Amino acid sequence: MNTLPRQSQRLLQIGVGLLLFASFEGFVIPSLAAPRLGLSAHTLSALQSVLLLALGLVWTRLNLGEFASRVAFWLLVYSTFAILAAYVLGAFWGAGNETMPMAAAAAHGSPIQEGVIKVVGYSSAPTGIISFGLILWGLRSPNMPERTLSESRRTIAESQRRSSGS
Repeated sequence: MNTLPRQSQRLLQIGVGLLLFASFEGFVIPSLAAPRLGLSAHTLSALQSVLLLALGLVWTRLNLGEFASRVAFWLLVYSTFAILAAYVLGAFWGAGNETMPMAAAAAHGSPIQEGVIKVVGYSSAPTGIISFGLILWGLRSPNMPERTLSESRRTIAESQRRSSGS
């Protein structure tokens, strides 16, 4: 069973969902404990939505097997939400300057809050890198539909027969 079309549709849905999140989250930025982190979460979710929409549109062109496409998909989704969760938690808690000093500025939370933000935020990096590596690998050559592949094989075989017969 080819899961690429279903995963493509899910990425498009998540991308639009993140656009909605960014839209509504923008209204609460001034009331957050760390408004600067709230603005960063708003910008990040808009960026991630565009990324997922673009990847959703090219997902069916990936030349990946079932297992690799599942790994790439779920690691991408996890990475997207993990880093966004770290920013949103920091904005609500007024914490996060140990992990995101430029975005959080002076917003410093309890050791537990800072630890949670660090673990969640840092876990997004390796998962994202692995997913992007698999996506890049999947874009190495076109994913040809089975009908086109069989037609290509038939054409090559006919060409070889003609050249050996001459």
